Amino acid sequence: MKLGFICLNLPGHLNPMTALARHLQDRNHEVVFLYSSGAAGLAFVPGPEKDHFNENRPELSKMEGEDALQFSARVLMAQTEAMLKSMPAMVQANGVDALVLDMGIFYLELGAMQLGMPYVHISNSLHLDFSGYTPLCLYDWPHETTTAALARNREGVAKLVRLLESSNASIRAYAEKAELKIDWEDPGYTLSPFAAITQVPRAFDFESSHWPPQFYHTGPFHDGKGRESVDFPWERLTGEPLIYASMGTILNGRLDVFRTIVAALAKHNDLQLVLSVGDQVEPEQIGPVPGNAIIVKRAHNWSC
Repeated sequence: MKLGFICLNLPGHLNPMTALARHLQDRNHEVVFLYSSGAAGLAFVPGPEKDHFNENRPELSKMEGEDALQFSARVLMAQTEAMLKSMPAMVQANGVDALVLDMGIFYLELGAMQLGMPYVHISNSLHLDFSGYTPLCLYDWPHETTTAALARNREGVAKLVRLLESSNASIRAYAEKAELKIDWEDPGYTLSPFAAITQVPRAFDFESSHWPPQFYHTGPFHDGKGRESVDFPWERLTGEPLIYASMGTILNGRLDVFRTIVAALAKHNDLQLVLSVGDQVEPEQIGPVPGNAIIVKRAHNWSC
């Protein structure tokens, strides 16, 4: 079987997806990454359209809270819309039999549904529980089972629905033209009927008995292969208790956050900090740092 992978062109999404693809390749499946500019040595096919998400990432990286959420939704909907226009032709031209889709690209599965093609979902970031029995990971709410907490959780899901509705008019038009019947009030309606996988270990997730039967906790996809080599000043490690901090690959343009982390460390000479700032700021922009702080652009493959 030839499997087509589609995910955001970000290290935190490509690294686990390519690890999964190599594992499936070892089981004698063909794999190809669609709409990708690279796939760690695996076959890939660039998309005909621009990468909306990465093009807007410098602006997004400096946002927070509701602003970041709304901006992300608009950009992701634009990316989905562009992909859906070319997806049937791309899938057919590359002889793909089934699709492995990044759950972070909302409604991309409509293309697979139009083609009558099987697809599975992979959550490369924290998964979203649309049941209302646990809080969405978009909010900082504690997990509680009171009537008030469940009502709050359901309102959180409804709020997400409204947010998606504000940006998905063109995607609705696509579904209507393709004669796909979608319940737009249910954000989980188009979840893969075969498998929806989160890399969050089961023990780290909220307790819930309402996961759909095709939902699986697997733990991280990581095989120690395919990642770029990263130079790290190992000689600077002192053996003191180590704190690692990062803002990931998306919201990593906030100098004020990085400076706050460094300032907090300055009060604790018996600790050591490794701060990975990513690609939107330079370590020198953070300003003077204490001697027990190591500031690097990337430090993502220590465990390889």
